Amino acid sequence: MSHGRCIQTSPMTVLWAVAAILWGWTQVSYVAAQVPVAADHQSRDENPRDLPAYVLGPDDQIVIHTLDVPDLSDKPQKIGRDGDLKLPMVGRIHAAGMTVDQLEAELTTRLKVYLQEPDVSVTLAESHSQPVSIMGAVASSGIKQLEGRKTLVEVLLLAGGLSADAGPTVRVARPLAQGRIPLPEAHDDPTGSFSIVDLDARKLLEGRIPDKNIAILPNDMVSVPRADVVYVIGEVNKPGPVPLGGGQTKSILEAVSSSGGTLRTAAPSRVRILRRVPGQEERADVQVDLQKVMNGKARDVALAAGDILVIPDSSGKRATTRVIEAAIQMGTMIGTYGIVR
Repeated sequence: MSHGRCIQTSPMTVLWAVAAILWGWTQVSYVAAQVPVAADHQSRDENPRDLPAYVLGPDDQIVIHTLDVPDLSDKPQKIGRDGDLKLPMVGRIHAAGMTVDQLEAELTTRLKVYLQEPDVSVTLAESHSQPVSIMGAVASSGIKQLEGRKTLVEVLLLAGGLSADAGPTVRVARPLAQGRIPLPEAHDDPTGSFSIVDLDARKLLEGRIPDKNIAILPNDMVSVPRADVVYVIGEVNKPGPVPLGGGQTKSILEAVSSSGGTLRTAAPSRVRILRRVPGQEERADVQVDLQKVMNGKARDVALAAGDILVIPDSSGKRATTRVIEAAIQMGTMIGTYGIVR
């Protein structure tokens, strides 16, 4: 018999705390069913082909198809918060903790009271019992449902992939109640609640470290920190934050290029870098002649994370407007990144 499967592709401390609360809430009615499954995961190689099939849980919705039983067939059935299914003719079945195949077998056995050879198939219509939290610099953050076997790369793709301002690493945090992450670089967090591992995001997505592409379990938390940035304001086409990416620095020329280049009204000989100095309230003001840099008569200057690169106006006629615009830009940056001081 062939069985159909309907799978639908659908500073960080505060985020971890919120996610931990959400995780605790979801476990109230389901931890007893899920922990044994997680333990089974830990005893296996993390090759996705070795992982068990999808395990049903509270609030999952299924569709049962069986010939000659119209009261039961092709009608959405929701597993209750207690993990039970209440079905006509069949009665109550504790479905939470069963795979779809196991539920099919149980239904077949019970229907033999009425039918000589029951033909039963079960399809997962909606999944609500295997959440994973995806946070940070991804296209679509939030709580996603695994809906079957998923590796770390697949979960990142489920969230739309990394956003343009993504940092160089991806972090996975797993509740210790589900076992430790099976990688040598994994460690427990200071609270003793999670097993944590940080992986190179680029290598992971490029398939250069396939052994690190671990299976993601229900209630895991995946986060992608935003990259360090520099800020370019003033007479450029696209003022705003410029991600450094990969923990690398960016030169002034690279930052200006990433900002769409300078406007005709720019005064490149009077460029300034506002740089945070440890232990001081005010930033250092570093003068740079960008014109000489562009002409090859001076060295390009490396920017550090959090630097503000100011490209002034040459005529002064638009100074007031540009100051106002810069203030708005910086307010937006502070609200988004929270690291400008």
